[in-house]
Amino acid sequence: QLQLVESGGGLVQPGGSLRLSCAASGFTLDYYTIGWFRQAPGKEREGVSCISSSGGRTNYADSVKGRFTISRDNAKNTVYLQMNSLKPEDTAIYYCAADPYDYGILRATDFGSWGQGTQVTVSS
Repeated sequence: QLQLVESGGGLVQPGGSLRLSCAASGFTLDYYTIGWFRQAPGKEREGVSCISSSGGRTNYADSVKGRFTISRDNAKNTVYLQMNSLKPEDTAIYYCAADPYDYGILRATDFGSWGQGTQVTVSS
């Protein structure tokens, strides 16, 4: 079964940090762009960041540039999202997804194999 599983979410104070992990099973991430998306209650899902299969191309939403860093370890079949300087508006369920076309572009329609999400809550 092809699966992506997110982990690492939790409750953090504003200004704090979290590192999310996206682990694949049933397939190898080597040939996929992996993206992170998020959705808050009552809001549409939005793209956060993505990384090409080789790691050579990354993209970030303007709202997270300079604060979030995406990386991958293909040997571990895992992609990470390091989130620093977190803000309350970062509160959402975070999902990872795989783009088999490996465009390296943060465009939701290109992605499949979505995970079930991990909750990130930024609050005092």
